Amino acid sequence: MRGVPESHTGWTFLTNHARVLAAIAEDRTTRIRDIAARCQLTERAVQKIISDLEEDGYLTHTRQGRSNEYRIEEGTNLRHPADSGPTVADLLALLAQHDAGHGSRNQQLQTTPRTDEQRKVTGDDIGTTPG
Repeated sequence: MRGVPESHTGWTFLTNHARVLAAIAEDRTTRIRDIAARCQLTERAVQKIISDLEEDGYLTHTRQGRSNEYRIEEGTNLRHPADSGPTVADLLALLAQHDAGHGSRNQQLQTTPRTDEQRKVTGDDIGTTPG
C-alpha cells in the first residue's frame, strides 16, 4: 500500500470535493483507489468526500457486483450562496473543456457554444467564432 500523498501547501482554485466529483464524472465506475491516486488524496479522504457529496444530494451510487456505479445529480446548484445559478453540470462542463486541451480551446468554442451561465462562471465574454 502506498504512503500518504504529499500535502499541498497554499491555496488552490478547486476544492478536493470538486476534484473527486470531476474524477467520477470522467468515469462513473472508477474505484476509490483510482480517485485517490488521481486527486492525490488518501482513500479515506475520498471515502469521506463521497459521503459528503451523497449526503448533500450531489451524488448517488449503486452496487454493481463488487463495484460501485456513481450517478451525479447534475441539476444540483453549487453549494455556496455566491455561486447560486450555475449547476454541477455547468462546473463539470467547464472542467471537461479545460481537460480536453489548452491548445484546442478555440476549436472547442466553435463546436461547443457556451451558455451565459458558463461565461459568468469563467468571468469572460468570449463567444463562439463563426466557423
